[in-house]
Amino acid sequence: MKIDIRKTTPFTDQKPGTSGLRKKVSVFSRKNYLENFIQAIFDTLGDLTGQTLVVGGDGRYMNRTAIQTIIKMAAANSIGKLIIGQNGLLSTPAASCMIRKYKTRGGLILSASHNPGGPDGDFGIKYNGENGGPAPEHVTDTVYRRSREITQFRIADVEDVDLDCLGERPIGGMTVQIIDPVEDYAQLMEHLFDFNLIRAAILSGALTVKFDAMHAITGPYAKRILEDRLYAVTGTVINGIPLEDFGGEHPDPNLFHARELAALMYGANAPTLGAASDGDGDRNMILGSRFFVTPSDSLAVLAANAHLLPGYRDGLRGVARSMPTSQAVDRVAEAVGVDCYETPTGWKFFGNLLDARKITLCGEESFGTGSDHVREKDGLWAVLFWLNLIALKRQSVAEIVRDHWRRFGRHFYTRHDYEAIDPNIAGAIVHRLRQQLPSLPGQTFGAYTVAFADDFSYEDPVDGSISEKQGIRIGFKDGSRIVFRLSGTGTEGATLRIYLERYEPEIEKHEQDAQEALSDLIQLAEHLSEAKQRTRMAAPTVIT
Repeated sequence: MKIDIRKTTPFTDQKPGTSGLRKKVSVFSRKNYLENFIQAIFDTLGDLTGQTLVVGGDGRYMNRTAIQTIIKMAAANSIGKLIIGQNGLLSTPAASCMIRKYKTRGGLILSASHNPGGPDGDFGIKYNGENGGPAPEHVTDTVYRRSREITQFRIADVEDVDLDCLGERPIGGMTVQIIDPVEDYAQLMEHLFDFNLIRAAILSGALTVKFDAMHAITGPYAKRILEDRLYAVTGTVINGIPLEDFGGEHPDPNLFHARELAALMYGANAPTLGAASDGDGDRNMILGSRFFVTPSDSLAVLAANAHLLPGYRDGLRGVARSMPTSQAVDRVAEAVGVDCYETPTGWKFFGNLLDARKITLCGEESFGTGSDHVREKDGLWAVLFWLNLIALKRQSVAEIVRDHWRRFGRHFYTRHDYEAIDPNIAGAIVHRLRQQLPSLPGQTFGAYTVAFADDFSYEDPVDGSISEKQGIRIGFKDGSRIVFRLSGTGTEGATLRIYLERYEPEIEKHEQDAQEALSDLIQLAEHLSEAKQRTRMAAPTVIT
């Protein structure tokens, strides 16, 4: 095997975010751009001689090309084995499952999550560590430093590998194993949930389901599990074939982008459960007949009922939520007597808590929930959790959620996104808000009196690391909150997210529309931020 050592020059923009390095395909297509970043990861990991890595992605444009490059560079860097999903496919939670099951050195996941795909779309790469979770900040910082000083990379001069054919083949001194991307994950799901109960409910007609894979990675997983193993009717999974451009759609599981599913669930004769997942399979949306479950409520409902399901009958060690996520799960934690952790946005913070066995369930308002079964959020896992719960309780989605509200109260919650705005304008909005923070406590705005105002800072209870400026919080004496945060998941412009929350204990008021119930806070958020005025947008791009 001939190994080439090729000269290169550094790029200055290869700093990974909380979900790896995400850029436009046109950026990753620049000469040596992909190779530099892969070599920087390999250099950061140190001696990889004989080590095993998992590799796979969500099937978006450039997925196969990037995997061939990774194979050749891995062989040249003395890696012992690559485990690759057939056709180059692996959902993010399935990759985490494989890393943990086969005890590998970690893995490379090729995805830009819910961002658009295709030649004009986005691409991304992230390294997940030996625990199966996203690399901690000290690792990504080291990768970034290395990327800025790199002068050469190693690559083997070998033929491309057939990614579609199962089995093992040698590449020099390295073994490439192409494996079924679904089977290990499906076995784990069958261990966690009562498939016999779900199957019986489906076969009896008491439970019907429609799953929108959004032309993304969960299609093969959902078909294998829902249709083949749980006997849901053929056609239960829609948009189930992964496409390089996601069919020209935006693979983000919300009411705006999953329009086909939403129309079905808000129409006549809707299934019991409607669900969708995103580009790489780590997010989920849950719907009942004419009923949308907010991700914050979903996390709280799962936490309140986890002890009923096979994989969680020992109870919860604790729970965690990202700071912008509603406080609904906090009330569950208090009721069952476990700790609830408030973390910055980013699954790596949950990973520390999971590894330290401080929590069992965790979730983010951005349609992500998960547990200690892997170290990533997991879209299809959440759907199976809900199916198991419906089959067990013999209630509709709406009935389950309303029962939860009657017990714990309702947290009215919404998120308003201003997408693809000028980064300078976004920065000016945040600067304006930060300037107001010292003077806000004690001020009264209509029915709301400010109890605290800060820029969220988090000290990790496991490793003691401190993460600052994680989002602006304005809390009111009645428990309501407004949170402002710039998102780092996009590749074009900036996204300003505004989160609004109000607690309502009175049952007779639970049926209000969320936007109506939060209208005063929505107006106050605009008064404080001037988001519409400064962005010159008449309304948020997306409201969820």
